[in-house]
Amino acid sequence: MPINIPQKMPAREILEKEKIFVMDEERATTQDIRPLNILILNLMPEKQKTEVQLLRLLGNSPLQLNVSFLHMETHQSKTVSKSHLDQFYTRFSAIKTKYFDGMIITGAPIEHLPFDEVTYWEELKQIMDWTKEHVISTMHICWGAQAALFYHYGIDKYELSEKCSGIFQHSIAEQNVKLFRGFDDVFFAPHSRNTSVQSEQIKAHPELSLLSEGEAGPFIILSKDEKNIMITGHLEYDTITLAEEYKRDINKGIDILPPENYFPNNDHTKAPINTWRSHSHLLFSNWLNYYVYQETPFDWN
Repeated sequence: MPINIPQKMPAREILEKEKIFVMDEERATTQDIRPLNILILNLMPEKQKTEVQLLRLLGNSPLQLNVSFLHMETHQSKTVSKSHLDQFYTRFSAIKTKYFDGMIITGAPIEHLPFDEVTYWEELKQIMDWTKEHVISTMHICWGAQAALFYHYGIDKYELSEKCSGIFQHSIAEQNVKLFRGFDDVFFAPHSRNTSVQSEQIKAHPELSLLSEGEAGPFIILSKDEKNIMITGHLEYDTITLAEEYKRDINKGIDILPPENYFPNNDHTKAPINTWRSHSHLLFSNWLNYYVYQETPFDWN
């Protein structure tokens, strides 16, 4: 949230250089505040778990949010009931004339497929194109980040020799970035994917900034116009999410190692320890504050 201090206070110049949102009395007295409208395109199979994870992080803010959930019209989900979708979700055809302050496009366990072989790829392209004029800022997560990098910026994914799964350390490549307000110099985050993207391609692209990378490769990418944020990992994951995924893969007969840096002493019988929760809340809070709330118009009309 912004701080209101006198226009000529010496601290103001220092704070503005650090990208702290400072407001003077004139702007404060004329500021209009309304609820922010957030749209979530939930592509994850276990939709109700993802709903809880994202709403928990979005709710840790003094801002009032109106949250809507979107599902694909060209894909029939097999892991959630039709009644749940009918009651709590909407379709793109019903909202494509509306405007949203922020949007989240989640991951999906389909990274082994080329993008044009995904059943709902054409519809997703329409949605991502629609965000250019109808959404102030869009956050893309995991496969959603790879889809955005490919569609918006022509950067394709590549297959890893083995699954990237675990808790990995990351560093901040660019200082004084609003998204990292309050972050430590190094921080941890979960990853769970079979594909990745090349750091060199991101760094060479004139419209992108690689904000953070680490042991698992590129992590957070920001478009230069700040409309798109691509996150290759899963800061929204609960403590036990990777354990549940590992157990699921084992039960399917998949030969896979336990998630790295996750179970104490690499013993999957021991309860994992959450080392990323605080940075998850910071990331979502900073996104809502700096990239949505401070940028969106009071009246879209």
